[in-house]
Amino acid sequence: MFESTFVFQPSPWEDRNWARLSGLPLEEVWLPVDDVVTVFGWFVDAGPSRPILLWCHGNAGNVSHRLENIQQLFQRGISVFIFDYRGYGRSTGIPSEIGLYQDALASYDYLIHQRRISPERLILFGRSLGAGVAGEVAAQRPTAGLIVEGSFPSIQAMADHHCFGLPARWLMDVEFNLAQKVRDLHLPLLVIHGERDSIVPLALGRQVFEAAHEPKQWYVVSGAEHNDVPFIGGESYFQELDAFLHKIIPK
Repeated sequence: MFESTFVFQPSPWEDRNWARLSGLPLEEVWLPVDDVVTVFGWFVDAGPSRPILLWCHGNAGNVSHRLENIQQLFQRGISVFIFDYRGYGRSTGIPSEIGLYQDALASYDYLIHQRRISPERLILFGRSLGAGVAGEVAAQRPTAGLIVEGSFPSIQAMADHHCFGLPARWLMDVEFNLAQKVRDLHLPLLVIHGERDSIVPLALGRQVFEAAHEPKQWYVVSGAEHNDVPFIGGESYFQELDAFLHKIIPK
């Protein structure tokens, strides 16, 4: 009950012509993860040899709620594969921490093995809860780099802030311990955070950054809350992304 209330908050799918509404070349992808779960995603191809983000979204909504942001990335020549976790949008199954990791790993394997994308062109992107998911993929698969936005060190760190230190394990069987994951990683990392984030305070994002090894970058978007970072950041935000991608993706 607590996991479904506080951690996993999927929105029902709305059947609309999202490609026409967004103006994006949305290629539908259906990935069988196991006998029960099939994951739905969109591949948005900006062209051969372009950087590709494997996008792990936050704990609420579904892929259709990220289209405006994907438009901005596509316009800058960045390809995106975004997928819905099990139980989100059109994906089947019931959300769980291990299940989300399995869905993301299946999405990675699809890009590498079916689309023949080199890991040197692939960047993992995780927003909020998705940062922990992207971190798990980075721990298990090769990739050019990792970008996390609005990230937190662990569910317990969030409980320490919002629930006066109540042990999260008493209520939820989830950890999403990103800080532990990044301590074991040695790859380029960009940590982005909204200055005024009231859901995941800036100090928690800083803990993720401090737990990681070099090479790493810390970027704060002035005036941004939790869900409006790319829109408040505007051109400066996308220039920061561009600079990071150009640094790690071979020409």
